[in-house]
Amino acid sequence: MTTMSEKLSDQLTRQSKRVSQSVFDGSRLRVVLLVDVYDGAQQQFLEAYEQLCNQVAQVPGHVSDQLCQSIENPSQWLITSEWESAPPFLTWVNSEEHVRMVEPLHSCVRDTRSLRFHVVRETGGDAAASASRRRLQTSPRIGDGVIRHALTFTVRPGSEPEVKRILADYASPRAKVDETTRLCRTSLFMHGNRVVRAIEVRGDLLAALRHVARQPEVRAVEEAINPYLEQERDLDDQESARVFFTRAALPAVHHVTADELPEGERLAQYYPARPGDGMRLAELLAQHDEAAAEDPDGPVLRSTIFQRDDVVVRLVDVRPGSGPRAATPEPGRQAALSALLDGEPVGMDLVTDRRSPDA
Repeated sequence: MTTMSEKLSDQLTRQSKRVSQSVFDGSRLRVVLLVDVYDGAQQQFLEAYEQLCNQVAQVPGHVSDQLCQSIENPSQWLITSEWESAPPFLTWVNSEEHVRMVEPLHSCVRDTRSLRFHVVRETGGDAAASASRRRLQTSPRIGDGVIRHALTFTVRPGSEPEVKRILADYASPRAKVDETTRLCRTSLFMHGNRVVRAIEVRGDLLAALRHVARQPEVRAVEEAINPYLEQERDLDDQESARVFFTRAALPAVHHVTADELPEGERLAQYYPARPGDGMRLAELLAQHDEAAAEDPDGPVLRSTIFQRDDVVVRLVDVRPGSGPRAATPEPGRQAALSALLDGEPVGMDLVTDRRSPDA
């Protein structure tokens, strides 16, 4: 007979092995933006920041921000901001409003890098005194060193068969980006005229995306689908390409891996959310998948939820032979999800799923 202590020990062991990341734990968010400004454009950048700062202060969920300039290199700047939690920040940063807000920065900024962190602990003075009133991440999450990201875009109706043929027929780029970054896996799905390309990277996501964009075989595929895109782009125009990929970004908002389990069958489900309900819909799906990860014998091995505005995509690996129905939430959760949906959730067609052999 299994004792209570043995059950608790087994549960803690399973939890320690679980890989989990989520924006839905309710804790405060610290955003760090590293900015490289063109030489001589520091005053222009400062004026653009002041304008942007006044606008961001009106965004729901924004708490404060701070601008710093390097004492070693005046072209390097650091912007930090604090938010009540991750969802309001992500809702804003992935919006068309944000795209318009940051336009004045483009002419004076050479490069940027954004980092997002949940606040886990605070120490000293006022921070310690107010810690009980501030929402902190209760415990560190266990990661696997893999960053998950996706892109989504639409093509002109009627062009789907040709686009699918082009996207399925390409040579995979070299997995090694540099000494610390590797491409691990690329999964590409379509539903109707919507394309979703999910990538898994070990190391630096931005470095990996730039590496992929420079590969001749990838560039050839991107050029081949250009005539079929609903949103036009010119890959030779840096601004045109930047705007396209900014709007196409589909960030991962939740990921859970149940345990150290074998590879399963990869599925993708598209959930069209009602206007303004995309983040809440993603949160309900995250709650379902966290519960599914509690069952060591359940069909769901791992799940990643991607969300931007009203587009929610759930990438699920299920046990071999389980089939698509195994990934469907139970009726009770389905009812709650239905209230947030603008149409039925649908399974997406797998176009290609490639693992990098040298990753």
